[in-house]
Amino acid sequence: MNDAADLVQQVPLWLRFDFTSASWIIAALSAVLCALYLAGTFRLWSQRRFWNPARVLSFVLGCVIAFLVATLGVNAAAPHSLTALMFQQITLMTMVPPLLLTGAPGVLLLRSMPHGRFGSFILRVGIGGLRSKWTSSLLHPAVPIVIAFLAFPALYLSDAVSTFVSTRAGMDALLAMFLFGGILAAVPLWSVDPLPRVQSFPSRFIDIAIELQIHAVLGLTFLRIGRPIFDQYAVATNGIDPVYDQAVAGALLWTYAEMPLFLVLIICLARWFAQEQKSHKIKQSSEDAAMDSYNEYLLSLNDHDRLHKQH
Repeated sequence: MNDAADLVQQVPLWLRFDFTSASWIIAALSAVLCALYLAGTFRLWSQRRFWNPARVLSFVLGCVIAFLVATLGVNAAAPHSLTALMFQQITLMTMVPPLLLTGAPGVLLLRSMPHGRFGSFILRVGIGGLRSKWTSSLLHPAVPIVIAFLAFPALYLSDAVSTFVSTRAGMDALLAMFLFGGILAAVPLWSVDPLPRVQSFPSRFIDIAIELQIHAVLGLTFLRIGRPIFDQYAVATNGIDPVYDQAVAGALLWTYAEMPLFLVLIICLARWFAQEQKSHKIKQSSEDAAMDSYNEYLLSLNDHDRLHKQH
């Protein structure tokens, strides 16, 4: 109980801004992306062209959350508390990417970019990137599974995490990898932008199922092992038992990390059902048209026979 109370007492400190230990790579990137997105949005609105406010809210919220993760006290606590680091990782990998991708930044770029010399260059680069073989290979169904494996079992069970969080540069690099890896893994599941490769729904379900199992197995490992398994988190900090801190991190993997995956599973099932219904209606309409044409043909034969008998 004392460990729980000590950890709870640290939470208010994690929610305060601490710019002295902030990860400025993520903070600056979030601010720049938000500013560029809003500039594109206001350009469309100034031209009286529609852009869904819900998309704006989603993208801006994703940028704000990423900025907070990088600048609040939780970032300062991450090198000493596995719970704090796990909260950052799950947020950057599973919560922020869906919000950013739902904002459809690619579509906004295509619609809002001026068609001058610089704008045309940016559009050519963007369209060329979408059509490249590298982009298509990055959207291979196996990529999200590889990212999940590297970001969770490989990072923690090899204790590479201790090397990263022991220095400021390593911590910044780790958070950047979490964010970019999360976005890359989320693109096939969440993106509404035009993609060179569209993942099938069965393939998406396989990816989701494997990622759920990775989170569950690693979370269970953290919960069940009764000793510290990481060099960086082997010593009690602020009175918090490292084993308890490790168990709470495992509980976050069981709960917080699974919610976005269950949500995208429900969304994919709904989209698949809608797609099947649409395909069925199109097929039914085609069959009805063929049947009507055949009936008209039979009627014409009947009329022809009737005229022949009259003569």
